[in-house]
Parts: sequence; C-alpha cells; structure tokens
Amino acid sequence: MSNKPFDLEDRLIDFAVKVIKLTEQFPITFAGKHLGGQLVRSGSSPALHYGEAQSAESRNDFIHKMKVCAKELKETFSCLKLIHKMEWISYEKIESLLNENNQLISIFVKSIDTARKNKEKEKNAPVTS
Repeated sequence: MSNKPFDLEDRLIDFAVKVIKLTEQFPITFAGKHLGGQLVRSGSSPALHYGEAQSAESRNDFIHKMKVCAKELKETFSCLKLIHKMEWISYEKIESLLNENNQLISIFVKSIDTARKNKEKEKNAPVTS
C-alpha cells in the first residue's frame, strides 16, 4: 500500500490517460471516430473541471463545477458500456476502467452532498459580531 496521500486530481488525470489510450484501439470507422472523440472529451473533462472547482469563487460555484465533473463521468460510464456492447473492446480490458469510473462518480456525488450540507450549515449559522 502506498503512503502517498489521496490525490483526486492525479486520479482523474490517470483516468483520462487510460480513456485516451483506450480510444486509440477503436476501429477507424465513422462510429469509432465519433464515439472515440466523445469518450476522450467526457473522460478527460473531469480532470480539467476539477482544477476549476478547486479555484471556485463561491460554494455555489464549487458545487456547480463538481456537478459538471459528475455529469461528465456519468456520460463516460454510459459511453464505456456502449463500447462494450459494440464489442470493440473486451470486457476484461475495460472492467477496471468501468470500476474506476464508478468510484470517481461516487466521490463526486459525496463531495457535492457534503458541500451542499456545509452550505446549509453556513446559511443557518447564527451571525456573530
């Protein structure tokens, strides 16, 4: 087990790299190019948007940007399932990617929930002078 602290940004970048490498194996057909491009966009987007979320201007801005990341990850998951059904890539080759995708979605959903709860706490906190 690694002593390295959990770094979501690194995990998202690693995920994006794996998605990009996967698309390099797609058939060079209209559908292969289309779905490959779509998967590269949705699979790399969370890493880029997460950086924006870290520099959010407000809690609402943070929640919005985190929701964009979650949305893109959900799109990626659906695209990976579609590609599996197309039988372009064996399930064994995408199983770990699907698992990581699912874990990342869970992390974002939980983070959004926590941010919303913290926002409510701040809103309901008594004002002190």
